[in-house]
Amino acid sequence: MTRVLVVDDDRSIRRSLEKFLGGLGYDVVTAADGAEALRAAGGADVVLLDLGLPGADGFEVLARLRAEDHPPPVIVITARDDMQSTVRAIQQGAYEYLVKPLDIDRLRLVVQRAAASRNAERALGQFVAREAASAQLGNLIGKSPAIRDVWKQIGAVSTSKTTVLVLGESGTGKELVAKAIHYASAEREQPFVAINCTAFAPGVLESELFGHVKGAFTGAVADKAGRFELAGGGTLFLDEIGELPLELQAKLLRVLQERVFERVGDGRPVPLRARVIAATHRDLPALAASGGFREDLYYRLRVVEIRLPPLRDRAEDVPLLVEGLLAKINRELHRDVRRVAPETMAALVRYPWPGNVRELENALTRAVVLSTGEVLEARHLPLAEVAAAASRAPAGDEPLVSLREVERRHVERVLAATSWNKRRACAVLEISRPTLDRKIAEFALSRPGGGGDDEDGDA
Repeated sequence: MTRVLVVDDDRSIRRSLEKFLGGLGYDVVTAADGAEALRAAGGADVVLLDLGLPGADGFEVLARLRAEDHPPPVIVITARDDMQSTVRAIQQGAYEYLVKPLDIDRLRLVVQRAAASRNAERALGQFVAREAASAQLGNLIGKSPAIRDVWKQIGAVSTSKTTVLVLGESGTGKELVAKAIHYASAEREQPFVAINCTAFAPGVLESELFGHVKGAFTGAVADKAGRFELAGGGTLFLDEIGELPLELQAKLLRVLQERVFERVGDGRPVPLRARVIAATHRDLPALAASGGFREDLYYRLRVVEIRLPPLRDRAEDVPLLVEGLLAKINRELHRDVRRVAPETMAALVRYPWPGNVRELENALTRAVVLSTGEVLEARHLPLAEVAAAASRAPAGDEPLVSLREVERRHVERVLAATSWNKRRACAVLEISRPTLDRKIAEFALSRPGGGGDDEDGDA
């Protein structure tokens, strides 16, 4: 049962709120002053706090409560209807600021929302230990100078809550870097919340980021906490930030500047306590020059910039990656494929891996599934180029091409391999349908024999 602590020096208010909240199913405890409140706050899920308390001032109590490792949401209830008190309370981390005499219906909704936020934070906290184990620096495998530089940057930025921009091609491990920063920081026990900016339509994305209140739009049947709120004092990871619509870019810029956000349909500011880490495979300066991304937002995001090298530029790391990924895949699939023939490893090292580490892991997973013994065989690798390379020397006279051309060829190859079934192609490329459609248009790709780019192909 959710426990609510009511702190007010007025006995009649304490009794009224105890009766009202108890009738809603909450376990209510009360305190008449600051010292008593601090003693009773240990088991509270939500705190209702008056500012005009005898002894310890309400602001002092608020500061003490918010300084705890896992502080409960604190709803200020006060007769002080002035801007200075409101701003100060919100700056110190108050969840909401309600002025007496209290609107009972509003109070009910705010307490309900605060309790839901607390429960969501606890649910996320259950995954912290497991996520931390999977996001240690040891999972950023390699020995190349480039990857060692990334380790050093992670160590440097993890000591503060500085905004970080992680750049790199798809599949290089940008989210793993974000998790490594989070779990190496002092806020490692706070939530790590990720959202992919391509996964939602613009209208839905705004609600997912900032949350909404009941009635904010059609279908908003209840209050909902957004990712900024769910991240609490931890980390919010904004993946594929280059795809964020311009309208939301303006709102995100304001959040980063003011350190507050507003739920959809609710003009009251909510303080941002989380660190923001953004990531993209796009060239943001070029995108900004073409009007597709706000230049001021780009500079606000790149307080610290970490660039992840593509796998083809650190081929010396491939054997270590293969070893580490095989151990992980064997654990997950309960297999024991641990040996790689020298010619197969040489082929894996020579292959350019346009999909980077993600593509390598997918290729190894398939090979493990299809292998019948403990040796990984080249014939079971899903990429014909890798299997063929195991029996030939590398071609030294192959022309060099741009990164854009590599991406174009890879998208074209995946579409051909899936018979232009866009749903399957999106699954292989691990991108959304709108992103695939945009790349098809960008690279002027067309389906052999016609049939139109909008068809899903054979199911």
